[in-house]
Parts: sequence; structure tokens; C-alpha cells
Amino acid sequence: MAGIFKAYDIRGIYGKDLTDEIAYRIGRAFVKFLGCRKVVVGRDMRTHSDAIFAALTRGLTEQGADVVDLGLCSTPMSYFADGRLQADGSIMITASHNPAEWNGFKMCREEAIPLSGPTGIQEIEKIVASGEFGEPASRRGEVTRHDIVSEYVEHVRSFAELKRPLRVAVDYANAMGIYEGKVLEGLVEIDPLFDELDGSFPNHEPNPLKLETFRWLQEKVRGGGYDFGIAFDGDADRVGFVDEKGEIIPMDAITALIARMILQKEKGPILYDLRSSWAVREVIEENGGTPLMSRVGHAFIKQQMREKKAIFAGELSGHYYFRENYYAESSSLAAIHVANLVSASDRPLSELVRPVRRYFASGEINSEVADAAAVLNRLKEHYRDGRIIELDGLTVEYADWWFNVRPSNTEPLVRLNLEARTRDLMERKRDEVLALIRG
Repeated sequence: MAGIFKAYDIRGIYGKDLTDEIAYRIGRAFVKFLGCRKVVVGRDMRTHSDAIFAALTRGLTEQGADVVDLGLCSTPMSYFADGRLQADGSIMITASHNPAEWNGFKMCREEAIPLSGPTGIQEIEKIVASGEFGEPASRRGEVTRHDIVSEYVEHVRSFAELKRPLRVAVDYANAMGIYEGKVLEGLVEIDPLFDELDGSFPNHEPNPLKLETFRWLQEKVRGGGYDFGIAFDGDADRVGFVDEKGEIIPMDAITALIARMILQKEKGPILYDLRSSWAVREVIEENGGTPLMSRVGHAFIKQQMREKKAIFAGELSGHYYFRENYYAESSSLAAIHVANLVSASDRPLSELVRPVRRYFASGEINSEVADAAAVLNRLKEHYRDGRIIELDGLTVEYADWWFNVRPSNTEPLVRLNLEARTRDLMERKRDEVLALIRG
């Protein structure tokens, strides 16, 4: 059991770290912690998700909670169900993009408010370890089925405003994008890749953060005749895009494009994670919005969105958060906004993206370090003449370049993101900062 309780979810290798018995105990602990009476539970297509569902549900119902079984669904659908069905909490059985032998839980309280380490996961771990579930429930909870897929599809499709027919290639990665992508069916012409559910992921890892996983989508789009391409991750709470030439679009550039579309109809706060290009902040300002920098991590972003009543948020990892989905991710709604944008223009997506690709980024570079705190202190001292921001790790801004260095939550690593106004300056400063990190 050790190690499966993470900062944002519970995740481990099935049968080794995460067993049916542990899933049962987590079910009981979840109800004990939240005092919930109605829990929605969805699951992905992994071969052991059904077994985990049965064990988890046994724990939930023995502790007195009623379970609404969503069946197979995407993670954004489970968030939607949590709010729409006025549940006291939700659990999505998934290990996202992890390999086939992994599984886990993404957990929320009411209104799809996520449980993170400090806001519940650590307490649930303690209850699981101690076995102190309290007095037996006076009644066992009941299990009912609910088709949330059709409701979610109808809800998200209501934001489509396509001005002309589009042809789109979609890489479903044999995973839950097959369900999330139902939103697009009939709105655009879809040419699918890997559109059969298979929890062994026979074609490639469902992780659009790894650029090599775009290869098949790029090849298809470069064959010609597509307006753009879409790639979902394993549980479809993240999404990546390629333009009509098959070129990968940086995820923060998508944030800027969606922000521009949304701000045409409504002004308000929009969040961007602090690793994002300066261009994101600039586009939000240019279109009358209020840009707000956020920490990395969905729990922080969702909390800040609620506090600031933000309309939308984008994260460099391909999570796109919408007020209309209870401040949670909706990959298909992100795709709808991109489709609306392309269909309303006589220019291709590559040209629509070009104005927001204003600077030169290093990409995220990991370095193994013995003492992350010492590294951050060294950088802070060396760059003390810059604008220092300590929202998440260390960010330093100058007039023509900036960088952020963040420690990993799980590994002895620090992660560098750096951007500059010219490629030469980016490369020089990248090497300079890396030398200080690794020196």
C-alpha cells in the first residue's frame, strides 16, 4: 500500500500496490472522511477496473453510501456527473496515462471539488491504514446505474458554433477518448486512429506530453485533407492538438486561442499556469480579460478558479478547465473551441496559431539533484536582480527572458522551463541556468 497515495490521486500497480482489499478499504475510508451519502463512480477500460469497481463499491455501500454507477466514462464525464447529479462525492477509477498494469482513483467531494494530499488523500490513507471506519452503517447503500455520457455529450455540444464543415483526425489511443470524443461525432467529419477500447494500449502510450506519441496522428494529418488533429490521453482529461500540417501545437498556445474565443463573448478572469508563455498573458489582456497566474496542479487551479470566479484555465500539460464543467477539465470542450475558431476563419490553424507563438521556449528540462531547496536558493541569489516570484518553485523574470524551476513532488528532480525573445538568448540562458542547477 505504501506509495500509492499521491499528491493528487491514488495510483499503483494492480495486484501488487493496489489490491481489491485496499480498494474496499478506500471505499469505506472515503465515506468515513466525507460523511457522504451519494457517490458517483466511473471507470476506464483497464482490464481490472471492473474488479476494482466491485471492491470499492462494496466498501462504499457497507459504509452506508449509495453508489451511482456511471459505467465506462471519461474523467471529465465523472466530474460533470458529480455536479449534475448533486452527489456528495465522486471517484473515477483510472490510472490516466500509466501503463496497463496500473490503476487508481481520482476523487472529489461535492461539485467536483478535488481531493488532494492536504485536503483529503492523506486523511483517507490514515483511515485505510488504521482500519478505524467507525460504527457499522445502520443501512447498506444501494447501487443504481446512470447514463451520464449522453447528458455530457448534449451539454458540451451546446457550445459548438461551426461555420463550415471540418475534417479532423483523432487519435483515441485505445482509451477513454473514445467516449470523450462522442461529443464531436456528427459535428465534424472524424477520421479515427486506435478507436477500439483496449486496456493493454497495444499501439502507444496514451500520453500527449510525450511528443513521440503524436507520430501516428502526424503521419495521418500530413497525408492531407484535415483541418487539424486531436490526441487524447488515457482517461481523456488531457488533450493535444496538431495543425493541418501535422505540426504539434504547444499546449499553452491552445490556452491562448481558447481564451481569445471565450473573451469574445464574455470578459473575466482567466488562469494560466506559471510555465506558460508570456504570450498567453498578453493575449488575455489584448482581448479584455484578466490574466491570473496559477500554480501547477489541478487541485490548485480549480480552487483558484472558484475563488476568482474564473471563466477558463489552461495548463501546460494539456489540462483545460471550464466553469461550465464545474471548474474541471473538459477535453472535448477544448476541441469544440478549436473547431469553432477554425470554422470561423478562412485561414488554416497553423496561421491562427502563429501570432501567439511570439517567443522561444526551452520546453521542460528535468535535472536530477541531491538538494532541490539548495538549488533554488542558489538560483535566487544568482538572479536576485530579476523579478522574483515564489508562487510555485522559483520564477525569475527579466525584460527579455524568464525561467521557472520547480521541484518534483515524487522524484529527486527539478524541472526547468525558460523562455526568451530570441532563440539565441533562450539557448544561452537555458545553458547558463542548467549549469547552475547541475553545478
